[in-house]
Amino acid sequence: MLLEFSLEVFGAIKFPGWLKPEAFSIGPLSVKWYGISYIVGLFGAYFYAKRSSAKQSIWQNPQASGDPVLVPSKRNLEDLMFFSLLGIIIGGRIGFILLYDLGAYIENPSRIFKVWEGGMAFHGGFLGVCVAAIYLARSRGLKLIRVADILAISAPIGIGLVRLANFVNQELYGRETDVPWAVIFMRDSYWLNPRHPSQLYEAFLEGLVIFSVLWLASRKFKILTKPGLATGMFLMMYGSFRIFVEFFREPDAALFGPLTRGMTYSLPMVLIGVLVILWASKRTPVLPKWPPAEEDDKADADA
Repeated sequence: MLLEFSLEVFGAIKFPGWLKPEAFSIGPLSVKWYGISYIVGLFGAYFYAKRSSAKQSIWQNPQASGDPVLVPSKRNLEDLMFFSLLGIIIGGRIGFILLYDLGAYIENPSRIFKVWEGGMAFHGGFLGVCVAAIYLARSRGLKLIRVADILAISAPIGIGLVRLANFVNQELYGRETDVPWAVIFMRDSYWLNPRHPSQLYEAFLEGLVIFSVLWLASRKFKILTKPGLATGMFLMMYGSFRIFVEFFREPDAALFGPLTRGMTYSLPMVLIGVLVILWASKRTPVLPKWPPAEEDDKADADA
């Protein structure tokens, strides 16, 4: 009765009852959409990165000069996918504990291992992936900025899918609002209050928009011929979009004045992104170099 009253008065949308966190169950094992989003997002990013690394035209520029810079190989990208998975899980978990809820985990350390209860932080996972990229570059003789660029153009696939899973889980929802598209989340402790579906805002901006911009920039404007430019654009866009969405997302405790934790942790991404863009844009385009074993793959991609 109260729910119907809220829907009528506020004009809100009731969260779809058919959307469940569990995708399916096999006996006692429950497979959740959240876990699926990570796996599908990771493999989707890998296949897109592999396709991009083999596509000759996007790495070549008539104005290029100097020594050729190696493009990550298929084997490099396979290793990067594995290391990135470790970085996302370990970094995301540690980041959430340190950045968002350290006190609770100090009081009850056993909660650290209860990953099924949730608790992953993007900024922690991002740092974990950075460590993975550094390790791969050093161990495989690659330029770190090349690895970072490949990650930048492919990561939005996974980010967008995980944000959609956040919506399905009815977590990280937005502030109370009276906009016509407000949603009543049934897991909200104050579930009669219509809220911004901020997870969908993030899926659109951090996933679809960033991916589309970087796809266009790499395919049409050849930003990958200037190492670092894609990385800087990703950092600037993600940080800016995250700060913007924080005005609609249910905020965490503020750290500095009116700045939420999400805003505070995203500001350095924006600043670093702008500096990297300025640095990379002034550089002369570089020539690409592919591992000899991958010449056939490159030819197939451009066919």
